[in-house]
Amino acid sequence: MLINYLDELNESQRNAVMYNDGPSLVIAGAGSGKTRVLTYKIAYLLESGFEPWSILALTFTNKAAREMKARIAAKVGESRARHLWMGTFHSIFSRILRAEATLLGFPSQFTIYDSSDSKSLLRSIIKEMGLDDKIYRVGNVQTRISNAKNQLISPSAYARNKEIYESDTNAKMPKTREIYIRYWERCKQAGAMDFDDLLFYTYLLFRDNPEVLERYRMQYRYILVDEYQDTNYAQHAIILQLSETSQRICVVGDDAQSIYSFRGAKIDNILGFTTIYPTAKLFKLEQNYRSTQTIVSAANSLIEKNTKQIRKEVFSEKERGEAIPVYQAYSDVEEAEIVVNKIADMRRRNDFEYSDFAILYRTNSQSRVFEATLRKRSMPYKIYGGLSFYQRKEIKDVTSYFRLVVNPNDEEAFKRIINYPARGIGSTTLSKIIETAVANGTSLWNVMTDPLACGLAINKGTHAKLQGFREIIDQFFTELPLKNAYEIGTEIIRASGIMSDICQDTSPENLSRKENIEELVNGMHNFCAERLEEGNNNVSLTDFLSEIALLTDQDSDKESDDKVTLMTVHAAKGLEFPVVFVVGMEENLFPSSMTGNSEAAMEEERRLFYVAITRAEKHCFLSYAKSRFRYGKTEFSAPSRFLRDIDTDYLELSSEAMGYGSRVSEPSGRFYHEMKKERVTVPSQQRKETISSTSAPVRNFKKVSAATPSSAPSGVTGIAEGQFIEHERFGIGCVIRVEGAGDNAKATISFQNAGEKQLLLRFARFKVIE
Repeated sequence: MLINYLDELNESQRNAVMYNDGPSLVIAGAGSGKTRVLTYKIAYLLESGFEPWSILALTFTNKAAREMKARIAAKVGESRARHLWMGTFHSIFSRILRAEATLLGFPSQFTIYDSSDSKSLLRSIIKEMGLDDKIYRVGNVQTRISNAKNQLISPSAYARNKEIYESDTNAKMPKTREIYIRYWERCKQAGAMDFDDLLFYTYLLFRDNPEVLERYRMQYRYILVDEYQDTNYAQHAIILQLSETSQRICVVGDDAQSIYSFRGAKIDNILGFTTIYPTAKLFKLEQNYRSTQTIVSAANSLIEKNTKQIRKEVFSEKERGEAIPVYQAYSDVEEAEIVVNKIADMRRRNDFEYSDFAILYRTNSQSRVFEATLRKRSMPYKIYGGLSFYQRKEIKDVTSYFRLVVNPNDEEAFKRIINYPARGIGSTTLSKIIETAVANGTSLWNVMTDPLACGLAINKGTHAKLQGFREIIDQFFTELPLKNAYEIGTEIIRASGIMSDICQDTSPENLSRKENIEELVNGMHNFCAERLEEGNNNVSLTDFLSEIALLTDQDSDKESDDKVTLMTVHAAKGLEFPVVFVVGMEENLFPSSMTGNSEAAMEEERRLFYVAITRAEKHCFLSYAKSRFRYGKTEFSAPSRFLRDIDTDYLELSSEAMGYGSRVSEPSGRFYHEMKKERVTVPSQQRKETISSTSAPVRNFKKVSAATPSSAPSGVTGIAEGQFIEHERFGIGCVIRVEGAGDNAKATISFQNAGEKQLLLRFARFKVIE
């Protein structure tokens, strides 16, 4: 049986599986069969005389552990596989801690605090210390303490560390060290550990109890660690404690896919493995079984630009495959049209399912425009590992303010935001308002605005807080009919204090929330601009809420698994799809503007792009937008430097697509000639379908001059059928016909990617280019 399954491995895999005499590092390139090697190696150990309970296998997810154990059971039998010490770091270490808890002063049945439990305790401590919770924000405090624990920094060491104290002081949080001390003591008093404690206390257990450490060293005759590039300092230190004497350890991972430094992952753990274990043997799994040769070669040419890496040459013996197209879009709106058109075209020509497609982006906020475009085309989709844009908490918070301004009797909106951001109106007060409203047969808003008449029993302080909230909403009632959704929406966001509240916490989660709210503003701007251009004056806040309510209603559709997948690149790690679109390939977006001048951060961003490309099996597409509406204005973008890192032999592109052309691109040769032909041979009602399917990469642009952008009647004088224009959001289009005059002048325009649109010229923003 042993020989049979070893014959299923290639030579590199087999060598990695069969070497068990000392430490080994297995560098597993993307799609190279990492899980198979781990599975077969454990099966091989069992067949070679190791008892199941003497093998410790550490993973990062319960799902990975379950899948590996099931595969091992298929090889060696369920009874033997059941007794393996296999699981996540936290689950394995919690088992050890329960067995040895008394040595640490904990009961064996200690409680494990989740993130919300931890925050609740920290919130209580901050309040007890009389600290301002707007400065000592619980999320920020929790992050600082978590980072300290993952660096194995105790409360006393934290308090003594001058550099840490200066950092806390600069953040106006000098009392963090005292909070940490109290939190540590209170957890111990409560017989509780948080997730970070499971690592920290395991390390302390082994450090302070040599006889216990020796017992576990004797038990774990062989240690395996999956995804070693994702380990943090604490995990690395514990593994070293357990393996230091026997040296029987095998770690598997890929430094080229180390993308979680924001969670504490240390790439140096894998890069320095052979230094820590000088006798370690290095095995490289370089054959990719997932992707075409072209995709693999493109990824190789990208990642070789990183200086900190264990070099390898990943190869594929699959078909060569097509070059990777680079799509240049005029805006994020056109970028979404290009991608969705391509999906429709590939489904029609190649018989792909929706589930074969994945759209990968750098930030969560980028999902909105793709969601809107997919919905417009009635294409099913799902957000992997997250919520649909309008279901995200911060978006629901903002739209609840919008709903209350539009309809102050909206009970659910009222309850959601009366104390968000925190204004001292607690659940007791809210319960009183609800009870009083029920008793009086009126709305919560009416009770709040006239509490005395309704008999609401509150003191003067609470009354003042309620009136402060009422004033925030009240100020917009007169403006509601006078301003469009974008104008009043941006004012409500500012007045609500939500953005200020989020911006005080610099955690990655809050940065994402900030970006999502900014994207909501972009959505309101596009909503108003598009409707006005189309001659539709329904651009009020009420109209916008109606629009997104209809979109949100579609989120409950769970009927089919055949859906396009949308996700961040971080969420895509470990997954694969036949067709992958990597979008938003622009400077300050991918790579992120947060990288600054840090070379280490830039290399991690490049690794993130490497992960994105290597998710693709058959086809990979890259795209970027020349402009995005951000921070209240249209901003122009440069193509990502990472596009130039890929050898051009593996790309299908134009000079414009790589940023070498002028800022104003010219109509593509293919689109231009098709439109020239169509104007003669195709009836106008058939043009939309023909042109909307044209989504080739931009190239071979014909040189022409550009006119001044127009947003008033005087700017559109002379526009005529047959002219080519460049629209701010929709890109290249051909004028099909012009009708009307003055403020009522309209043009029907067939766009290269956005299809046919009728625009009211006094609101349209474009340049005539031929």
